[in-house]
Amino acid sequence: MSKTSTLRFRHNQAISVAAVIAFLGALPLATARWYLAPLLLVPVAIGAWALRAGTDADTDGVRIRALLGQHRIPWSDILELAADPRGRAMVRLRDGRTTALPAVRSVDLPALISASGQSLDDSRPNRTPAQAHDGVPGRTDPAGQ
Repeated sequence: MSKTSTLRFRHNQAISVAAVIAFLGALPLATARWYLAPLLLVPVAIGAWALRAGTDADTDGVRIRALLGQHRIPWSDILELAADPRGRAMVRLRDGRTTALPAVRSVDLPALISASGQSLDDSRPNRTPAQAHDGVPGRTDPAGQ
């Protein structure tokens, strides 16, 4: 059985620390009256989201994880990797939809492309864009065709 390495992108762990502090701060208020007890669910949900949400990438594709679910996108469905003006990474899919990659910044795009098993740079001159990659920008054609 072969084991593939997965590159994980997660949000800053300071969010988890802030959730713990918010929980401790809400504890006296939530225990004062029984109907205020659900206030504790807000920092718990934020802490769980901070630990779980993000993007996982491997040679098969990209997995986008949220608090309650996940979505897998194979590399063959990704047409373009790009960054928006705020520096967040986005993918454009073959069907025309655009999806944000949680916890991935524009500076992380080379690492994301490397996780696909492809090389980022292509030093061979006189190649057309169609020859330079196989459908995923930044992914070079390993056959050199």
